[in-house]
Amino acid sequence: MTLTLPYPPSINHYWRHFRGRTVISREGRTFRTNVCTLLAGAGGNGPRKPPCGGRIALAMDAFPPDYRRRDLDNVLKPTLDALQHAGEYEDDSLIDLLIARRCKVVAGGRLDVRITEFPLCTCPLCGSAFSPGNN
Repeated sequence: MTLTLPYPPSINHYWRHFRGRTVISREGRTFRTNVCTLLAGAGGNGPRKPPCGGRIALAMDAFPPDYRRRDLDNVLKPTLDALQHAGEYEDDSLIDLLIARRCKVVAGGRLDVRITEFPLCTCPLCGSAFSPGNN
């Protein structure tokens, strides 16, 4: 399954402290709502089951919205949480392989996310077949 999502807020802007509690920021809630709306509009009908076998490999291409310095790992948590909240998988603890790569800058930014069963039959980056025993 391949999904195109909006570029998430940095993890540095995802959480806020409010009255002694850590909560998802307004920016983070907006991102999560946008992902849920986008996936529901794409034919989603509520919570989905994890891929057959239950274990997941997730590959993400991050196309940042501008040339500012950004830590690639800061886009992972908001995206994984939003996908779980949208029902793409039951829990992000099911992810056994997680790959992220930075790509060219595009206006507005975006993420291309591929979710597949684990163990893998093909490389999530290039699509070439694995021979038995490589994963």
